[in-house]
Amino acid sequence: MVEIECVVDCKNMLGEGPVWCPEDKVLWWVDIKGKSINRFAPASGAVKTWPMDEEPGSIALRENGGLMVAFYGGYRAYDLESGRAETIHEIEAETPGSRLNDGRCDRQGRFWAGSMDDMMEQPLGGLYRLDADLSVHKMESKIICSNSLAFSPDGATLYYADLGIDTIWAYDLNTDSGDITNRRVFASTKDMQGSPDGSAVDSEGYLWNAMWDGWCLARWAPDGTLDRTIDLPVQRPTCPMFSGENLDTIYLTCASIFLSDDDLAKQPQAGGVFAITGTGATGLPEPRFAG
Repeated sequence: MVEIECVVDCKNMLGEGPVWCPEDKVLWWVDIKGKSINRFAPASGAVKTWPMDEEPGSIALRENGGLMVAFYGGYRAYDLESGRAETIHEIEAETPGSRLNDGRCDRQGRFWAGSMDDMMEQPLGGLYRLDADLSVHKMESKIICSNSLAFSPDGATLYYADLGIDTIWAYDLNTDSGDITNRRVFASTKDMQGSPDGSAVDSEGYLWNAMWDGWCLARWAPDGTLDRTIDLPVQRPTCPMFSGENLDTIYLTCASIFLSDDDLAKQPQAGGVFAITGTGATGLPEPRFAG
């Protein structure tokens, strides 16, 4: 039986980018519009928040410690103790209306992050890959809102969505070079309530996608067919992450941004972090950034 519990009632404006650390047994995530990086320790219930000067779109834990952050304007190495951010690459400085958004490491430890038009109108965004040698490579362009970055268990398939056109794509990913080819439509959500936000892949290769404005978490089979949906108590889920001792708990971030007072009265835990158990699915360890 599936059970859903709000474990951190943090009322984030735009909670996103959850990352589970199996060594420390803590969950990291960002509040993009609230400008914070956050950490939750399930064993104690402790939550710590680091305020940021710039909107963090997504984060990756680094193999040598610290964080790599896809901030609004670029990739920056961030030291939690000193609060110092070192710019690795500015991204799309020529289009100040765009910002980095969803991001995740592939199985080889490369940090992929997509950008978006912050007004959600124009195809200003793209997809970027940060390699271990700290070189950056633009892999896609003309994107309205990058989302759903995830990788198949063998690392040979990249999933990526443009929320602005209700489409999730799949690509062939060369695990050695990081090159992507053969873009095809994996799933269309045009006939569904909501649009595709963040995703995670389970150990069987199924893609779990948070449906923004859809009140649900959707599970897609590797062949792109809709396997099932799980109804949620919040309208704007943003991203799932397999977590816990056995990677069988899904932690889910969500948003409260742009919801009316009437909307919030119907979903008072909007913007919280939810734990979903009893799905029967397990995940895979989240890779760290190799650089």
